[in-house]
Amino acid sequence: MPLKHSLLTLALLSAPLVFAADTDNTSSAPPKTEPWKTSVELGFLMDSGNTNSTNFNTKINATQDLLHWRNNYSLASQYTRSDDQKTAENYNGSIEGNYKFNDSEFWYIRGDYKKDLFSGYDFQSNVATGYGDRFWQTQDGSYLEASAGVGYRYNKLAEGATTTDIGAAQTPIIRFALTGQKQLSASAVFIQTLDSSIGTKDGSSISKSVSSLQANIRNDLAMKLSYSAEYSSTVPTGKEHTDTETSVTLLYSF
Repeated sequence: MPLKHSLLTLALLSAPLVFAADTDNTSSAPPKTEPWKTSVELGFLMDSGNTNSTNFNTKINATQDLLHWRNNYSLASQYTRSDDQKTAENYNGSIEGNYKFNDSEFWYIRGDYKKDLFSGYDFQSNVATGYGDRFWQTQDGSYLEASAGVGYRYNKLAEGATTTDIGAAQTPIIRFALTGQKQLSASAVFIQTLDSSIGTKDGSSISKSVSSLQANIRNDLAMKLSYSAEYSSTVPTGKEHTDTETSVTLLYSF
C-alpha cells in the first residue's frame, strides 16, 4: 500500500479517537456534551416495463458538540442499474473535527475518501487542515461559515486508466469551503455547501456544490430534495469534467 494512502487511512481511522479526547483539565467538573445528532437518508426507485432500472442511495450524517470539539461524520453510497447493466456505484466517507476557539471561530482537520467504480480512479482522497469562522448565526439555527486551509490530494488511477496530467492526482492543495443553513420556517430548512480544492503544482481544481431543501413530515421524519454538481479540471481520459446528481430521499433524524 503506498505510504500516502497508508497515512490517509490511519488519519481517518484515528480521528474519532483524537476528537473524542475532549476533557477540560482546568476544571474538576465533567465536560458537558450534547446528544448525538444523527440523520439517515434513504432513496429508492425501481422502474419496470420498457425500461428496467433500479436506483438506490443512502447517506448517514452524525454530529456531536463537545466542550472544545465539534465533530462531523458522513457516509454515503449510490447504486444504479438499468436493463441489467450497472451504470453507477460509488461510496463516500468524510470525517471533520473542529476545535472551537469560541462560539464562531474554529480550527479544523478533515479527511475525505471516495471510491467510484465509473470515475476512472481506483480511489480519490484528500486531507486538509485550516481555520474557519461561523461569522453569522441566529437562534433559530441559521448560520453561515467559511473556512480555508491547506492539505494534500491523493487520487489513484484505476488500472489501465490514463490522464493528461498525473500531477493533478497527487499534489498539495489549498482548500476553501462555505456552508450555509437557512431556517425557512419551523418545518423547512435550506442548506448550501461549496467545497473547492486547488492543486499547488498546476492549479488543477476540484469543486463541489450541494443544494438541498428539507421539509419535515413529522418531528423525526422529513422529505429532502437535493442537487449536487462536481467539477474536476483534470479527469482520466474519456471521462466527463462535470458530474451532477438530483435526488429525493426520506430523512430520519434521532
